[in-house]
Amino acid sequence: MVTRQPVFGPEQETSFAGSTAGEATGAVAPVEIVGRRVGPGQRCFIIAEAGVNHNGDLALAHQLVDAAAATLADAVKFQSFVTEELVTGAAPKAGYQVETTGRAGGQFEMLKALELTPAQHAELKAHCEQAEIQYLCTPYEHASVEMLDRLGVAAFKVASTDTTNIPLLRDIARRGRPVILSTGMCTLEEVAQAVRTLEDGGVRGRLVLLHCISAYPAVLAEANLRAIATLGQRFGVPVGFSDHTLDIGASPWAVAAGACVIEKHLTLDRTMKGPDHRASVEPYTLGVMIRKIRELEMALGDGIKRPTPSELQNKLLMQKSLVARRMIRAGETIEAHDLACKRPGSGLGPGWFDRVIGKRAVVDIPKDGVLSEGSVEWMA
Repeated sequence: MVTRQPVFGPEQETSFAGSTAGEATGAVAPVEIVGRRVGPGQRCFIIAEAGVNHNGDLALAHQLVDAAAATLADAVKFQSFVTEELVTGAAPKAGYQVETTGRAGGQFEMLKALELTPAQHAELKAHCEQAEIQYLCTPYEHASVEMLDRLGVAAFKVASTDTTNIPLLRDIARRGRPVILSTGMCTLEEVAQAVRTLEDGGVRGRLVLLHCISAYPAVLAEANLRAIATLGQRFGVPVGFSDHTLDIGASPWAVAAGACVIEKHLTLDRTMKGPDHRASVEPYTLGVMIRKIRELEMALGDGIKRPTPSELQNKLLMQKSLVARRMIRAGETIEAHDLACKRPGSGLGPGWFDRVIGKRAVVDIPKDGVLSEGSVEWMA
Protein backbone atom coordinates (compact mmCIF):
# COMPACT_ATOMS: atom_id res chain seq x y z
CA MET A 1 0.00 0.00 0.00
CA VAL A 2 1.39 3.38 -1.03
CA THR A 3 0.88 6.32 1.34
CA ARG A 4 -0.13 9.39 -0.61
CA GLN A 5 2.01 12.38 0.29
CA PRO A 6 0.94 15.84 -0.90
CA VAL A 7 3.36 17.75 -3.13
CA PHE A 8 2.48 21.16 -1.71
CA GLY A 9 3.49 20.63 1.91
CA PRO A 10 1.80 19.06 4.94
CA GLU A 11 -1.71 17.90 4.24
CA GLN A 12 -4.35 20.11 5.74
CA GLU A 13 -7.26 18.11 7.08
CA THR A 14 -10.56 19.48 5.88
CA SER A 15 -14.14 18.41 6.19
CA PHE A 16 -17.12 19.41 4.09
CA ALA A 17 -20.64 18.44 4.98
CA GLY A 18 -22.52 21.31 3.39
CA SER A 19 -24.00 22.23 0.06
CA THR A 20 -22.24 23.94 -2.79
CA ALA A 21 -23.22 27.44 -3.87
CA GLY A 22 -25.88 27.64 -6.57
CA GLU A 23 -27.45 24.32 -5.61
CA ALA A 24 -31.22 23.94 -5.75
CA THR A 25 -31.63 22.14 -2.41
CA GLY A 26 -32.92 18.62 -2.82
CA ALA A 27 -33.38 18.99 -6.58
CA VAL A 28 -30.30 17.06 -7.73
CA ALA A 29 -29.44 13.58 -6.49
CA PRO A 30 -25.74 12.66 -6.21
CA VAL A 31 -24.26 10.04 -8.54
CA GLU A 32 -22.29 7.18 -7.02
CA ILE A 33 -18.90 6.41 -8.59
CA VAL A 34 -17.23 3.42 -6.89
CA GLY A 35 -18.53 4.29 -3.46
CA ARG A 36 -18.06 8.06 -3.84
CA ARG A 37 -21.16 10.24 -3.92
CA VAL A 38 -20.67 12.95 -6.52
CA GLY A 39 -23.07 15.87 -6.57
CA PRO A 40 -24.46 18.82 -4.60
CA GLY A 41 -23.68 18.66 -0.90
CA GLN A 42 -20.73 16.32 -1.46
CA ARG A 43 -16.98 16.90 -1.38
CA CYS A 44 -15.84 18.06 -4.83
CA PHE A 45 -14.56 15.17 -6.97
CA ILE A 46 -11.25 16.26 -8.53
CA ILE A 47 -9.90 14.61 -11.68
CA ALA A 48 -6.28 15.05 -12.71
CA GLU A 49 -6.45 14.81 -16.51
CA ALA A 50 -3.24 13.08 -17.57
CA GLY A 51 -4.77 12.66 -21.03
CA VAL A 52 -2.00 12.19 -23.58
CA ASN A 53 0.61 14.10 -21.59
CA HIS A 54 2.57 10.85 -21.33
CA ASN A 55 3.69 11.49 -24.94
CA GLY A 56 3.24 7.79 -25.70
CA ASP A 57 5.79 6.80 -23.04
CA LEU A 58 4.37 4.30 -20.52
CA ALA A 59 7.00 5.17 -17.92
CA LEU A 60 5.93 8.80 -18.12
CA ALA A 61 2.30 7.72 -17.74
CA HIS A 62 3.20 5.93 -14.51
CA GLN A 63 4.94 9.07 -13.26
CA LEU A 64 1.72 10.99 -13.94
CA VAL A 65 -0.22 8.51 -11.79
CA ASP A 66 2.18 9.06 -8.89
CA ALA A 67 2.12 12.83 -9.38
CA ALA A 68 -1.69 12.90 -9.39
CA ALA A 69 -1.86 10.75 -6.25
CA ALA A 70 0.59 13.07 -4.49
CA THR A 71 -1.66 16.07 -5.13
CA LEU A 72 -4.53 14.24 -3.37
CA ALA A 73 -6.68 14.29 -6.50
CA ASP A 74 -9.55 11.78 -6.42
CA ALA A 75 -8.90 10.35 -9.89
CA VAL A 76 -6.38 10.42 -12.71
CA LYS A 77 -7.76 10.16 -16.23
CA PHE A 78 -6.16 8.98 -19.44
CA GLN A 79 -7.44 8.77 -23.02
CA SER A 80 -7.90 5.68 -25.16
CA PHE A 81 -8.20 5.63 -28.93
CA VAL A 82 -7.40 3.64 -32.02
CA THR A 83 -6.15 6.36 -34.32
CA GLU A 84 -7.47 4.67 -37.47
CA GLU A 85 -10.98 4.77 -35.97
CA LEU A 86 -10.67 8.34 -34.70
CA VAL A 87 -9.41 10.53 -37.55
CA THR A 88 -8.92 10.33 -41.28
CA GLY A 89 -5.42 10.29 -42.68
CA ALA A 90 -5.97 13.77 -44.10
CA ALA A 91 -7.36 15.42 -40.93
CA PRO A 92 -5.36 18.63 -40.27
CA LYS A 93 -4.17 19.64 -36.85
CA ALA A 94 -6.14 22.23 -34.89
CA GLY A 95 -4.51 25.62 -34.51
CA TYR A 96 -3.39 25.02 -30.93
CA GLN A 97 -1.96 21.64 -31.96
CA VAL A 98 0.13 23.31 -34.66
CA GLU A 99 1.40 25.78 -32.07
CA THR A 100 2.35 23.03 -29.62
CA THR A 101 3.57 20.24 -31.93
CA GLY A 102 4.66 22.00 -35.12
CA ARG A 103 3.22 22.03 -38.63
CA ALA A 104 4.68 18.70 -39.75
CA GLY A 105 2.15 15.91 -40.22
CA GLY A 106 -1.55 15.94 -39.43
CA GLN A 107 -3.72 14.71 -36.59
CA PHE A 108 -3.23 11.07 -37.58
CA GLU A 109 0.55 11.11 -37.17
CA MET A 110 0.35 13.13 -33.97
CA LEU A 111 -2.25 10.88 -32.33
CA LYS A 112 -0.70 7.60 -33.49
CA ALA A 113 2.39 8.44 -31.47
CA LEU A 114 0.23 8.94 -28.38
CA GLU A 115 -1.72 5.66 -28.40
CA LEU A 116 -1.60 3.30 -25.42
CA THR A 117 -2.43 -0.39 -25.78
CA PRO A 118 -5.12 -2.21 -23.76
CA ALA A 119 -2.35 -3.97 -21.82
CA GLN A 120 -0.79 -0.62 -20.95
CA HIS A 121 -4.13 0.72 -19.73
CA ALA A 122 -4.56 -2.38 -17.55
CA GLU A 123 -1.10 -1.74 -16.09
CA LEU A 124 -1.97 1.89 -15.34
CA LYS A 125 -5.25 0.88 -13.70
CA ALA A 126 -3.40 -1.55 -11.43
CA HIS A 127 -0.93 1.20 -10.54
CA CYS A 128 -3.82 3.52 -9.67
CA GLU A 129 -5.27 0.93 -7.32
CA GLN A 130 -1.91 0.61 -5.56
CA ALA A 131 -1.56 4.40 -5.35
CA GLU A 132 -5.11 4.75 -3.96
CA ILE A 133 -6.37 6.96 -6.75
CA GLN A 134 -9.23 6.19 -9.11
CA TYR A 135 -8.36 5.30 -12.71
CA LEU A 136 -10.60 6.93 -15.31
CA CYS A 137 -10.32 7.07 -19.07
CA THR A 138 -11.97 8.73 -22.06
CA PRO A 139 -12.80 6.42 -24.98
CA TYR A 140 -12.87 8.10 -28.38
CA GLU A 141 -14.27 5.22 -30.45
CA HIS A 142 -16.09 1.90 -30.03
CA ALA A 143 -13.06 -0.38 -29.60
CA SER A 144 -11.92 1.72 -26.66
CA VAL A 145 -15.40 1.62 -25.12
CA GLU A 146 -15.30 -2.17 -25.28
CA MET A 147 -11.76 -2.30 -23.86
CA LEU A 148 -12.59 -0.03 -20.92
CA ASP A 149 -15.79 -1.93 -20.18
CA ARG A 150 -13.82 -5.18 -19.97
CA LEU A 151 -11.22 -3.46 -17.82
CA GLY A 152 -13.91 -2.40 -15.35
CA VAL A 153 -13.49 1.34 -15.57
CA ALA A 154 -15.36 3.12 -12.74
CA ALA A 155 -17.11 5.53 -15.10
CA PHE A 156 -16.94 6.55 -18.73
CA LYS A 157 -15.70 10.08 -19.33
CA VAL A 158 -16.97 11.46 -22.65
CA ALA A 159 -14.98 14.25 -24.27
CA SER A 160 -16.62 17.38 -25.62
CA THR A 161 -15.67 16.23 -29.12
CA ASP A 162 -18.19 13.38 -28.76
CA THR A 163 -21.12 15.14 -27.07
CA THR A 164 -22.89 15.05 -30.45
CA ASN A 165 -21.64 11.53 -31.34
CA ILE A 166 -24.95 9.71 -30.89
CA PRO A 167 -23.72 6.21 -31.90
CA LEU A 168 -20.84 6.39 -29.41
CA LEU A 169 -23.13 7.67 -26.65
CA ARG A 170 -25.55 4.79 -27.28
CA ASP A 171 -22.68 2.30 -27.05
CA ILE A 172 -21.48 3.81 -23.79
CA ALA A 173 -24.99 3.99 -22.30
CA ARG A 174 -25.67 0.29 -22.76
CA ARG A 175 -22.61 -0.62 -20.66
CA GLY A 176 -24.43 0.28 -17.45
CA ARG A 177 -21.71 2.49 -15.95
CA PRO A 178 -21.83 6.09 -14.70
CA VAL A 179 -21.03 8.71 -17.35
CA ILE A 180 -19.24 12.05 -17.00
CA LEU A 181 -20.03 14.11 -20.10
CA SER A 182 -18.13 17.25 -21.10
CA THR A 183 -20.11 19.86 -23.02
CA GLY A 184 -17.54 22.15 -24.64
CA MET A 185 -18.38 23.64 -28.06
CA CYS A 186 -22.05 22.66 -27.60
CA THR A 187 -25.32 24.52 -27.60
CA LEU A 188 -27.84 23.79 -24.86
CA GLU A 189 -29.95 21.83 -27.33
CA GLU A 190 -26.97 19.69 -28.36
CA VAL A 191 -26.42 18.91 -24.69
CA ALA A 192 -30.12 18.08 -24.36
CA GLN A 193 -29.86 15.61 -27.25
CA ALA A 194 -26.85 13.94 -25.60
CA VAL A 195 -28.62 13.73 -22.23
CA ARG A 196 -31.72 12.20 -23.87
CA THR A 197 -29.58 9.65 -25.69
CA LEU A 198 -27.72 8.59 -22.55
CA GLU A 199 -30.79 8.51 -20.32
CA ASP A 200 -32.84 6.62 -22.88
CA GLY A 201 -29.94 4.15 -23.04
CA GLY A 202 -30.09 3.50 -19.30
CA VAL A 203 -27.81 6.13 -17.73
CA ARG A 204 -30.63 7.93 -15.89
CA GLY A 205 -29.47 8.71 -12.34
CA ARG A 206 -25.82 8.03 -13.22
CA LEU A 207 -24.95 11.08 -15.33
CA VAL A 208 -22.69 14.03 -14.49
CA LEU A 209 -22.30 16.98 -16.88
CA LEU A 210 -19.16 19.10 -17.09
CA HIS A 211 -19.32 22.69 -18.29
CA CYS A 212 -16.26 23.20 -20.48
CA ILE A 213 -14.61 25.72 -22.78
CA SER A 214 -12.81 23.74 -25.48
CA ALA A 215 -9.89 26.09 -26.04
CA TYR A 216 -6.33 25.20 -25.06
CA PRO A 217 -5.77 27.33 -23.08
CA ALA A 218 -9.15 28.92 -22.41
CA VAL A 219 -9.35 32.58 -21.41
CA LEU A 220 -11.05 33.64 -18.19
CA ALA A 221 -13.30 36.07 -20.03
CA GLU A 222 -14.96 33.09 -21.75
CA ALA A 223 -15.21 30.80 -18.70
CA ASN A 224 -18.95 31.60 -18.30
CA LEU A 225 -19.22 29.89 -14.91
CA ARG A 226 -22.91 30.81 -14.64
CA ALA A 227 -23.51 28.07 -17.21
CA ILE A 228 -22.89 25.55 -14.39
CA ALA A 229 -26.16 26.60 -12.78
CA THR A 230 -27.88 26.69 -16.18
CA LEU A 231 -26.99 23.06 -16.86
CA GLY A 232 -28.03 21.95 -13.39
CA GLN A 233 -31.39 23.70 -13.61
CA ARG A 234 -32.12 22.44 -17.12
CA PHE A 235 -31.16 18.79 -16.66
CA GLY A 236 -31.41 18.12 -12.91
CA VAL A 237 -28.08 16.29 -12.76
CA PRO A 238 -24.79 17.05 -10.96
CA VAL A 239 -22.62 19.52 -12.88
CA GLY A 240 -18.86 20.10 -12.77
CA PHE A 241 -16.27 22.05 -14.69
CA SER A 242 -13.53 20.87 -17.04
CA ASP A 243 -11.03 23.70 -16.67
CA HIS A 244 -8.64 24.66 -19.47
CA THR A 245 -7.76 28.09 -18.08
CA LEU A 246 -4.11 28.66 -17.24
CA ASP A 247 -2.57 28.04 -13.83
CA ILE A 248 -5.06 27.49 -10.97
CA GLY A 249 -7.43 29.53 -13.10
CA ALA A 250 -11.18 29.32 -12.67
CA SER A 251 -11.44 26.01 -10.81
CA PRO A 252 -11.98 27.29 -7.24
CA TRP A 253 -14.46 29.88 -8.53
CA ALA A 254 -16.30 27.11 -10.37
CA VAL A 255 -16.71 25.22 -7.09
CA ALA A 256 -18.12 28.40 -5.53
CA ALA A 257 -20.51 28.57 -8.51
CA GLY A 258 -21.77 25.06 -7.81
CA ALA A 259 -19.35 22.69 -9.59
CA CYS A 260 -19.21 19.30 -7.86
CA VAL A 261 -16.49 17.93 -10.17
CA ILE A 262 -13.30 19.64 -11.32
CA GLU A 263 -11.18 18.25 -14.15
CA LYS A 264 -7.76 19.82 -14.73
CA HIS A 265 -5.01 18.80 -17.15
CA LEU A 266 -1.82 17.59 -15.44
CA THR A 267 1.69 17.51 -16.90
CA LEU A 268 5.10 16.93 -15.41
CA ASP A 269 6.55 19.77 -17.50
CA ARG A 270 4.55 22.44 -19.36
CA THR A 271 7.46 22.99 -21.76
CA MET A 272 7.29 19.46 -23.17
CA LYS A 273 6.36 19.05 -26.80
CA GLY A 274 2.81 17.76 -27.14
CA PRO A 275 -0.71 19.03 -27.83
CA ASP A 276 -1.90 19.53 -24.24
CA HIS A 277 1.13 20.38 -22.09
CA ARG A 278 0.76 24.14 -22.57
CA ALA A 279 -2.82 24.16 -21.23
CA SER A 280 -1.95 21.91 -18.28
CA VAL A 281 -0.64 22.52 -14.78
CA GLU A 282 2.37 20.93 -13.12
CA PRO A 283 1.98 18.85 -9.94
CA TYR A 284 2.78 21.63 -7.46
CA THR A 285 0.16 23.94 -8.99
CA LEU A 286 -2.44 21.18 -9.06
CA GLY A 287 -1.76 20.49 -5.40
CA VAL A 288 -2.19 24.14 -4.51
CA MET A 289 -5.42 24.28 -6.54
CA ILE A 290 -6.83 21.26 -4.70
CA ARG A 291 -5.90 22.77 -1.34
CA LYS A 292 -7.67 26.02 -2.29
CA ILE A 293 -10.77 24.08 -3.30
CA ARG A 294 -10.83 22.21 0.01
CA GLU A 295 -10.42 25.48 1.89
CA LEU A 296 -13.21 27.02 -0.20
CA GLU A 297 -15.49 24.11 0.62
CA MET A 298 -14.93 24.75 4.31
CA ALA A 299 -15.68 28.44 3.79
CA LEU A 300 -18.91 27.66 1.89
CA GLY A 301 -20.25 25.74 4.88
CA ASP A 302 -23.70 24.17 4.97
CA GLY A 303 -25.78 27.26 4.18
CA ILE A 304 -27.66 27.28 7.50
CA LYS A 305 -27.65 30.76 9.03
CA ARG A 306 -26.79 30.43 12.73
CA PRO A 307 -24.05 31.63 15.10
CA THR A 308 -20.85 29.68 14.68
CA PRO A 309 -19.08 28.22 17.73
CA SER A 310 -16.51 31.01 17.61
CA GLU A 311 -19.29 33.64 17.54
CA LEU A 312 -21.20 32.41 20.57
CA GLN A 313 -18.91 34.01 23.17
CA ASN A 314 -18.86 37.25 21.16
CA LYS A 315 -22.65 37.13 20.90
CA LEU A 316 -22.92 37.18 24.70
CA LEU A 317 -20.51 40.12 25.03
CA MET A 318 -21.20 42.21 21.93
CA GLN A 319 -24.96 42.05 21.46
CA LYS A 320 -27.26 44.07 23.74
CA SER A 321 -29.79 43.57 26.49
CA LEU A 322 -32.60 45.68 27.90
CA VAL A 323 -31.24 47.65 30.88
CA ALA A 324 -32.87 50.07 33.34
CA ARG A 325 -32.18 53.78 32.82
CA ARG A 326 -33.12 54.39 36.48
CA MET A 327 -33.83 52.39 39.58
CA ILE A 328 -37.11 50.56 38.91
CA ARG A 329 -38.73 49.45 42.14
CA ALA A 330 -40.62 46.18 42.54
CA GLY A 331 -44.29 46.76 41.68
CA GLU A 332 -43.63 49.75 39.39
CA THR A 333 -44.91 49.68 35.81
CA ILE A 334 -42.08 49.69 33.28
CA GLU A 335 -42.37 52.50 30.71
CA ALA A 336 -40.49 52.97 27.43
CA HIS A 337 -38.42 55.83 28.83
CA ASP A 338 -37.25 53.52 31.65
CA LEU A 339 -35.31 51.26 29.26
CA ALA A 340 -32.13 51.40 27.19
CA CYS A 341 -30.33 48.83 25.02
CA LYS A 342 -26.75 48.19 26.14
CA ARG A 343 -24.11 45.49 26.17
CA PRO A 344 -23.69 42.72 27.30
CA GLY A 345 -26.23 40.41 25.68
CA SER A 346 -26.76 38.26 28.76
CA GLY A 347 -30.33 39.40 29.52
CA LEU A 348 -33.55 39.99 27.61
CA GLY A 349 -32.59 41.18 24.12
CA PRO A 350 -33.93 44.35 22.47
CA GLY A 351 -36.51 42.20 20.71
CA TRP A 352 -38.35 41.94 24.05
CA PHE A 353 -38.82 45.74 24.25
CA ASP A 354 -42.50 45.87 23.24
CA ARG A 355 -43.38 42.88 25.43
CA VAL A 356 -41.83 44.44 28.53
CA ILE A 357 -43.49 47.86 28.23
CA GLY A 358 -46.54 48.11 30.53
CA LYS A 359 -45.48 45.14 32.65
CA ARG A 360 -44.64 45.47 36.36
CA ALA A 361 -41.24 44.78 37.87
CA VAL A 362 -41.32 41.92 40.40
CA VAL A 363 -37.92 42.79 41.87
CA ASP A 364 -35.93 45.99 42.27
CA ILE A 365 -33.97 46.61 39.05
CA PRO A 366 -31.01 48.94 39.72
CA LYS A 367 -29.92 51.63 37.26
CA ASP A 368 -27.96 49.92 34.44
CA GLY A 369 -29.28 46.59 35.66
CA VAL A 370 -29.87 43.97 32.96
CA LEU A 371 -33.47 42.75 32.73
CA SER A 372 -34.14 39.02 32.77
CA GLU A 373 -37.38 37.06 32.42
CA GLY A 374 -37.50 36.86 36.19
CA SER A 375 -37.48 40.68 36.47
CA VAL A 376 -40.99 41.06 35.02
CA GLU A 377 -44.51 39.98 36.05
CA TRP A 378 -45.73 38.37 32.80
CA MET A 379 -49.24 37.25 33.88
CA ALA A 380 -50.49 40.63 35.08
